[in-house]
Amino acid sequence: MSPHIRSEPFGTLPDGTPVERWTLESDALRVRVLTYGGIVQTIEAPDRDGTPAQLALGFADLASYVAHGGSHFGALVGRYANRIAGAAFTLDGTARALTPNDGPHSLHGGPRGFSRVVWGAREVDGGVELRRVSRDGEEGFPGTLDVRATYTLSPGGALRIVYRAQTDAPTVVNLTNHSYLHLGGEGSGSATGHLLRLAASRYTPVDDTGIPLPGAPADVSGTRFDFRAAREVGGAYDHNFVLDGGVTRAAREVAELYDPASGRALTIATTEPGVQLYTADHLDGSLTGTSGLPYGPAAGIALETQHFPDSPHRPDYPDTVLRPGETYRSETVYTFSARPRRDG
Repeated sequence: MSPHIRSEPFGTLPDGTPVERWTLESDALRVRVLTYGGIVQTIEAPDRDGTPAQLALGFADLASYVAHGGSHFGALVGRYANRIAGAAFTLDGTARALTPNDGPHSLHGGPRGFSRVVWGAREVDGGVELRRVSRDGEEGFPGTLDVRATYTLSPGGALRIVYRAQTDAPTVVNLTNHSYLHLGGEGSGSATGHLLRLAASRYTPVDDTGIPLPGAPADVSGTRFDFRAAREVGGAYDHNFVLDGGVTRAAREVAELYDPASGRALTIATTEPGVQLYTADHLDGSLTGTSGLPYGPAAGIALETQHFPDSPHRPDYPDTVLRPGETYRSETVYTFSARPRRDG
């Protein structure tokens, strides 16, 4: 069947700005998206027995998202996903100072990045399009950026997110979705037993603040970063993996996550050159999700498709500069399925 689309109020920010929740529902998937932060609040998909569960870490109310925005549950992050060292960069000979929010660095666009603002929304075929204009100088980034993010469902159980942006002055852009997923069901413990496969022969080693070290990306062979064959995720990851094939015009499959207990599987296809694997080890049980259960370490796994961290300082990395007359475009497709018990 064609996806069913509806919107409803989802509370009001302290300044009086209303927030909407959009529900996208197909025969195999139900996804709820908030206009606050472009947040994917819930993803519901069936297990191998046909029983649906909510898979995305998140909150039941708007106030919790506002209070705990630093966790970026389900959020659309930008203007630059991941870190920019020293919260500054130079573009075309001009130094640009950003707002630091991760020690000395800029993380996910700054303290009031795209994940903490309300987006305009309109229904499109199969889903919803979010739009906002990021003004010149917002969090220090140059250029007025017109951004659109489209969330659509396919009948086969796939969520497709497409980002587009245009600028009136040279700037840097790197957008992603920051959902944490537990394929066994949100709030059901650690996700470290999930099996992960990544089409990545290299990764970018980082210092203790998350900034890539000098030199070329490292070979994953013989290290805990080798997910070229599916294996248990384990914990303590917050690293960028260099996807084989680099930037592509069409989305290609780069990752697969599988929960043997439920049979649920997620495949990810993207046009991006990298994916940040983050196992959310910072969660300590103090936050309670939509299930009413607390989130402990590794309660969900984030696979953030994106360009590499700190690219504005690294001419050897894929370029993140957007110029007037160009269109930034990024696409990622999340396909959910269930495997029969004999495969588990």
